[in-house]
Amino acid sequence: MKKLTVVIAALFAGYVSQAQQAAMPKEFRYIDTGLLADNAHHWYDILEKDALVHPSPNQSRYASTQLKEVADNVLLYQKSNGGWPKNYDMLAILTAAQKDSLIQSKEATNTTFDNRTTYSQVALLCKVYYSINDERYKNAALHGLDFILKAQYANGGWPQYYPLQNNYSRHITFNDDAMGGIMHLLKDILDAKPQYSFIDDARMKKVKQAFETGVDCILKMQIVQNGRPTAWCQQHDEITLQPAWARKFEPPCITSAESCKVVYLLMSINNPSPQIKQSIEDAVAWMSKSKILYTRVQTVKAPAVNFTFHSSSNDKVVVTDSVAPPIWTRYYELGTNRPLFCNRDSKTVYSLAEVERERRTGYAWYSYEPQKLLEYYEQWKKKWKAE
Repeated sequence: MKKLTVVIAALFAGYVSQAQQAAMPKEFRYIDTGLLADNAHHWYDILEKDALVHPSPNQSRYASTQLKEVADNVLLYQKSNGGWPKNYDMLAILTAAQKDSLIQSKEATNTTFDNRTTYSQVALLCKVYYSINDERYKNAALHGLDFILKAQYANGGWPQYYPLQNNYSRHITFNDDAMGGIMHLLKDILDAKPQYSFIDDARMKKVKQAFETGVDCILKMQIVQNGRPTAWCQQHDEITLQPAWARKFEPPCITSAESCKVVYLLMSINNPSPQIKQSIEDAVAWMSKSKILYTRVQTVKAPAVNFTFHSSSNDKVVVTDSVAPPIWTRYYELGTNRPLFCNRDSKTVYSLAEVERERRTGYAWYSYEPQKLLEYYEQWKKKWKAE
């Protein structure tokens, strides 16, 4: 009878009835697909020749409420080192051949934090484990968390890829929520969100140390310009912590939207230290100073063209508009704080019109995110700013 009970338990491991699912808090009844969307977009819309599996025509997808099916997919993509590769759709209903290819590639080390990868899968597995008591999800999540902790530099930063590669991906990366996303995961763990309650004390100590070291690294990387701390670059040298080149059109500079995400992270810290408060104040002051008025980016019709990474039937032009809300360019030049743009030949220019159409329509050169930050800052200030 005991053996029969064990067999039955094994058969139903991971099964959750409709009644059980309905009784769960709403946030645990579905997969938050937002953090997975960037990867899915790349898989379907950008042909990557070295991708292990490619989408089939009319590839079906699981619903966000199919927790077990999606989590099982996530397990298939996880590599033996604990991390995940980027640019695949975790919700795709895989064919037998696609699954076999993933199983055969477990030892590959193309594991990354780029495009919100790895930490998003860890968060997903923890959420599903909370809803479905399947030890496979718990063990995979812990393996992924160990991978994240191992990948951290001694100075507190995280690279874009781990194991390290011999290119710009070694830099400490804020772009596409690499380091910031990791830090938010660690903070959620430290804030005792219920889906992370299974994490053991030894790992919790490592998480706490990793988060604190990460915050210290962020404060050290804040760019000082003309004697005044400003904001951050999309990527910083992993040794000197100075702004660094990434892709050929991503120069060392001060960046607006990615810096907003850094500031939001700092603002999320309870009882912030004087150093954290000052860092926020300096970044907000820079955002306010760097706004651009009476300017709007307009989309206009243009001859259709297919580029390597995207297709375009329009173009972007900057126009003067007396009632336009404040806007920010993505990049600001080091030293001058002048709005900056760049082409694939790594030549920097000072207007969107000087950017070739492929990059002009295939990259976000302007942002409204700092305005949202300035508005949120007023709430943070009431709560935490020392008078």
